[in-house]
Amino acid sequence: MRNRWLFAVLIVGLFGLAQGVRAEKIDRVGLGLNYWRMLDDIDVDEIDENGVSYLVTYQHKVASFLRLEADLEVFPDGFQGVDGSSYAPQAYVVLGLGIYAAVGVGIVYGDGDWANEPFYALRAGLDIEAFPQLYLDLNLNYRFGSTTDLSDPENDIDADTMTLGAALRYQF
Repeated sequence: MRNRWLFAVLIVGLFGLAQGVRAEKIDRVGLGLNYWRMLDDIDVDEIDENGVSYLVTYQHKVASFLRLEADLEVFPDGFQGVDGSSYAPQAYVVLGLGIYAAVGVGIVYGDGDWANEPFYALRAGLDIEAFPQLYLDLNLNYRFGSTTDLSDPENDIDADTMTLGAALRYQF
């Protein structure tokens, strides 16, 4: 329960910080696709070790080299043993232009339950203007943090994951 409060406070604090810093107002909204792969072999049959997830993403420019990002990642059946779809709200602090680095936190929701603990992420990426007002973001993510099999809370899983992602965002 404490981790959920920490996650909520972090998100509210990041967006509060965005309101306090003066910068040219730039927002981006988009869709993305991630290919993810767990680093450890999982010996549980109903848990996928790799797959594709979908992403709805929003970025807000705080300063010339600083953006805040909020994402909602949607995983199809089988992610962490969940029978239906799973969802992972996430928040990132992004540093850089073009080539960038980011740190973030997220938590998985599936089968009517939140994961016991959040995951943390490190990201390196390339953000380029593909067309006027349309930006292509290619990134590599390392997510870490112990997680629990959401379908069986007694079954702890080491869920360190590498993710290759792509997102297309419209700037307004």
